[in-house]
Amino acid sequence: MAHSNDEIRGVLLQAGEERVLLANATVAEVLARVPVEPIADAPAWLAGNIRWHGWEVPLLSFAQLTGLGDESLAANSKMVVLKSLSGSESLPYFALLTQSFPRLISVPRDGLLADATEEQLPAGVTMRVLLGDEAALLPDLEAIEAMLSEALAAAAAAA
Repeated sequence: MAHSNDEIRGVLLQAGEERVLLANATVAEVLARVPVEPIADAPAWLAGNIRWHGWEVPLLSFAQLTGLGDESLAANSKMVVLKSLSGSESLPYFALLTQSFPRLISVPRDGLLADATEEQLPAGVTMRVLLGDEAALLPDLEAIEAMLSEALAAAAAAA
C-alpha cells in the first residue's frame, strides 16, 4: 500500500482514557499475552520486564507515568515494543502497556493540528494534537527514556 510524502504513518494506541500517537518508525512490534516479571522497588508506572527476542525490555504504563489515568496489567493487555531514541546500549527498547490493539493510521501533514487548550502538559507528553475529530497525545519519548533509566537505576540500587 503506497502512501504519499504528504502523509505521516502513525500508530494510535489507547493508554488509560487517552489516545497516544506514535511515529510508526518507533514501533518494533506489538505483543499480546507475554509474561511480565515485576521489578522490585520500581515506581507503580513501571509494570516490570518482558522478554523479547533475547532482550529484557522494561514495560511501563504511559497513563500512570503521566498521571492521566490508572492502567493495570490484565490478561488481555497488549505491549507495544518501541525502539529507543537515545541509542543506549543498556536500554535499546522499552514497551508501553495498552488494553487494545494499536491502530495503524495515515495522517496528512496538514491534518495534524496542535491543541493548545491545555496550559501545562504532564511529564512525558510533548503536545496534544487533533486528528480530525480525535484528540491524541504525542509522547516525549526522550523524556520517558530518561525517567525510565532513572527508575531502573534507583530500583537496581535499592536491590
